[in-house]
Amino acid sequence: MSNMKSMERELHCPVCKEIVKQPVVLPCQHSVCLMCASEVLVQNGYPPPELPPEPNSPASTPNTRSPHQARRPMPSKADHRPIDRVLRSGFGTYLSPGRRRKEPPHAMLFPCPPCGREVELGEKGLTDCLRNLTLERIVERYRHTVSLGSVAVMCQFCKPPQSLEATKGCADCRASFCNECFKLYHPWGTPRAQHEHVQPTLNFRPKVLSCPEHDQERLHFYCRTCQRLLCPLCKLRRVHAGHKVAPVAQAYQTLKDKITKEMNYVLANQETVLGQISQLESAITQTEANSVAAREQLSQSVRDLTALLAERHASLTEALERARQKRGEALAGQVAERRSLLEHAGLMAFSQELLKETDPPCFVQAARQTHSRLSTSIEGLQCFSLAADPSFRHFQLDVSKELKLLTDLQFIQAPLAPVIDTQKTLAYDQLFLCWRLPQESAPAWHFSVEFRRRGVVPGGGARGGIQGRLAAARWGWQRLEEVGGTSAVIDRLEMDSVYVLRVRGCNKAGFGEYSEEVYLHTPPAPVLNFYLDSRWGLHADRLVVSKEQRCARSVPGLSLLQAADLALTSCHLTADLLVGDVAITQGRHYWACSVEPGSYLVKVGVGLEAKLQEWFHLPQDMASPRYDPDSGHDSGAEDSLDSPPPFSFLTMGMGKIFLPHGPNHHNNHGCPANGTSPRRSPTISNGNIHASSPTGLTYPLPPRLGVCLDFEKGRVTFYDAHSLRPLWEGPVDCSGPVCPAFCFIGGGALQLQELVANRMADQTPVRRVTIQSRVTNLNN
Repeated sequence: MSNMKSMERELHCPVCKEIVKQPVVLPCQHSVCLMCASEVLVQNGYPPPELPPEPNSPASTPNTRSPHQARRPMPSKADHRPIDRVLRSGFGTYLSPGRRRKEPPHAMLFPCPPCGREVELGEKGLTDCLRNLTLERIVERYRHTVSLGSVAVMCQFCKPPQSLEATKGCADCRASFCNECFKLYHPWGTPRAQHEHVQPTLNFRPKVLSCPEHDQERLHFYCRTCQRLLCPLCKLRRVHAGHKVAPVAQAYQTLKDKITKEMNYVLANQETVLGQISQLESAITQTEANSVAAREQLSQSVRDLTALLAERHASLTEALERARQKRGEALAGQVAERRSLLEHAGLMAFSQELLKETDPPCFVQAARQTHSRLSTSIEGLQCFSLAADPSFRHFQLDVSKELKLLTDLQFIQAPLAPVIDTQKTLAYDQLFLCWRLPQESAPAWHFSVEFRRRGVVPGGGARGGIQGRLAAARWGWQRLEEVGGTSAVIDRLEMDSVYVLRVRGCNKAGFGEYSEEVYLHTPPAPVLNFYLDSRWGLHADRLVVSKEQRCARSVPGLSLLQAADLALTSCHLTADLLVGDVAITQGRHYWACSVEPGSYLVKVGVGLEAKLQEWFHLPQDMASPRYDPDSGHDSGAEDSLDSPPPFSFLTMGMGKIFLPHGPNHHNNHGCPANGTSPRRSPTISNGNIHASSPTGLTYPLPPRLGVCLDFEKGRVTFYDAHSLRPLWEGPVDCSGPVCPAFCFIGGGALQLQELVANRMADQTPVRRVTIQSRVTNLNN
């Protein structure tokens, strides 16, 4: 009883918030009342559908005579049409006025409250929505348990004045009978006597679900892809071709087992549930207490603003009063002065009396001041102006900014989701992450950087599902707390792994939203730190190396200018070699560099140190280190079919990179291509057209090129260092020390990738040889 009463919330319709009646299942798997669904569709502009009468309405009870008076025909199914038949009669398939019947109707959209979005019902509307018979049975058991259905169900075949309470219901006749009417309409020995007896009810359900599109077809299959029940005819449709379709009995058992396991898990963790309930109740209490404190703080802030505004109002009012008094006094003095100029008043009366003086010395002595005053008064008359401005225009307050601030006055907001700068973010010797806040975001005090290694499903399977979740749980999120600034460095990461990173800001309001997750692939081997060697392999008149020895540029020297001056039709270009200051003798190592897109021809790769020195001391009219000028790749593979080549280079120039065909060439998906079948047609990848030839193809120059040397295996692999996608892989002779090598033909520039550790350091690190010092004795 208690279990039944506690589940009432699960039986509520999300629209009317009452116990569901005649529920139908939406495509989103939520159930709503049929009447509620129809009302919602009508409110959204769809025509009202034809619905069955309410079970407790007079129309639902046949107006027939009592079986005591006369026998009447059997109740027809037309009088008690099932809901699914009404749904199948065309509910949801409408033609708007003026539309031709040949045009297909538009798909109906139903706003599902639990989902918070519109669910597409299809062109047939609720016709394709099946009744939730299981939920109806649960509701009926619930009503009988909690006595909500205590209202007696009357016999539908007794005359109303003498109606008796129904004692039985017939699932086939879809009606409720008293004992006498049931015996009357189900005579012994007739087929009707075999009808299924049920409890009396006003809402009869079909015995089984049938296909809404194919009448009387049972639903024997379940499409896992579409998550829909199918009949045998629906299964044959093209729309389900390639879908995972299973027998409904198998789907029933699978779902039943899953629900049983999930229930057992929940029941086994009741202590956890109770603990979480306690935490939630404590959170509710804290919410109430904190809301009261926040309300008081809000009131105090408003009071402070009001007090400050009142104080400022008094100060401004005092300043205005002082200005009014000062201006009034100035204008009043000017008025008194002008009044003295009247004919019989003030200065004019005194001047008239002064003119009556006949003694010259006395007159002269007394008239000088009067003359000065009269002259000043005449000037004032001729150039009259007010002694003070009567307007108070500059005493008006411009409160537009303040009003806007008050209008925008809000509670403090947490920072918005940061935006990660994918151009500056990279994974090299360490992982460097850079981000910024949107302009409209509130400021952040500090940031929290979270990262985790992306789980790889054992056996090389695809990520996802239960195995993917277990792998993700194994490699949980790690955090860098209270990161100041807008960048962070993460070290001690696994090599050749994909890491997921995200950032969120924090201020007084708490943590904001996470940024979009970015994926970074760490290098396949430890990063090799080296510098460009300026002691050999360098022609100072044609190559310029930066002070840090990480950048080189090819410039036209005097010899090249002289050669160009002597040649009338063409200029012979030489190949200038430049090597690193380390020699590799063991292990796997990775480094990256960037080539200026406007470079003419630049070669990047590795080579035997002895062979590189030998090539450097050859005459400078050699076109490249390969021995056969017609070779498709600078690898020297033509020397011997059995021995690996002493060099391995990739050629770049004019914004392109040349990838030679071969058994170790990687196509656009990173898989080895067939080197025996050269492609002659252009190749399209990611919207870029690559010119293809029998010997290879050209690819847009990546921002950074990565090189990985496996000394023990004698293999070198070239990568797009931005995405760590392999471009080309080939053999190289590792019988002796191997050096990183670069070759310039014509103008060009190259920049070695700087270590993240060096970039973040305050001072330039001391140069060091990472693997082994280069052996300079040529005889050895």
